[in-house]
Amino acid sequence: MRVLIACVLMALALPAYCWDLDPHLEPLRPFLGKVWRGEFSDSTPEKPVIDVSQWQPALQGKAVRITHSLNQGQYEGETLMVWDAQAGSIVFYYFTTAGFYTRGKAYSEDGVFYFHEKVAGSGDGIAEVKSEVRLVDGQMLQQAYYLKQGEWVKGHSAVYRAVH
Repeated sequence: MRVLIACVLMALALPAYCWDLDPHLEPLRPFLGKVWRGEFSDSTPEKPVIDVSQWQPALQGKAVRITHSLNQGQYEGETLMVWDAQAGSIVFYYFTTAGFYTRGKAYSEDGVFYFHEKVAGSGDGIAEVKSEVRLVDGQMLQQAYYLKQGEWVKGHSAVYRAVH
């Protein structure tokens, strides 16, 4: 009976991942259908900074949706990425519970994803963000850089492991 239930549950989940993914989004496929748990580099036992992120195909494979939650809902964000033929690149919007949002472009080169986004509505002086995301030995490594008060500074970094 357990096997039957597992098969039914897998069949119900399957359609979300069976869509043909837009060919321009194909490089993102290794990230999809997983829940990633990441610990920020500045995390400590006294003040943990844990991010849980889920990457899913959306809009019948024409988009990729990323949702994430920092410290069990203390901060949340959602990204929607699509191919923009006019721009000739992947474009995305990122919305947050902190009241700001970003819009940007992404591309992949030699297995590394590069994201460059402009920030709107941030009260902490960050005008732009550049990020690098890569898979290494089954882990997702992420490093961000911020344009703050006219100067690029190293931002947060995290190491994620797939938990589901």
